[in-house]
Amino acid sequence: MKTYQDIAFKGANMKKLTLTIALVAATLGGIAVAPAHAQVGVSISIGAPPPPRYEPVPPPRAGYIWAPGFWDWDGHRHVWRGGHWETARAGYAYRAPAWHQGPHGWELNRGGWDHGRGPDRHDDHHDHGYDHHG
Repeated sequence: MKTYQDIAFKGANMKKLTLTIALVAATLGGIAVAPAHAQVGVSISIGAPPPPRYEPVPPPRAGYIWAPGFWDWDGHRHVWRGGHWETARAGYAYRAPAWHQGPHGWELNRGGWDHGRGPDRHDDHHDHGYDHHG
């Protein structure tokens, strides 16, 4: 005659066996299925920026350089970003933002600070961030 302990022991072993089989199947199933890969490409074409706006250049300020205004892209349209003062940084040269026509349309180089360069003549106040070479 089977006792309660015999039935409980066999039930516990069956649960362990079922759990082991499920874990092995899940592990092997994960190995056997190749991962799905998807690539999404998005391309937008940005038209040429509008002509630069005239901004009067304020008189020089000690310890600052004037960053001229430029046409920015906000994801939907061109928006004008007015000129502003930048704190001078020793050993760096400021490079103004500049638009140029690339292989996929117009591209904006956001400019910034370049280390170890002399004065950048492309950021003079008459250029307004446009690259006239392309």
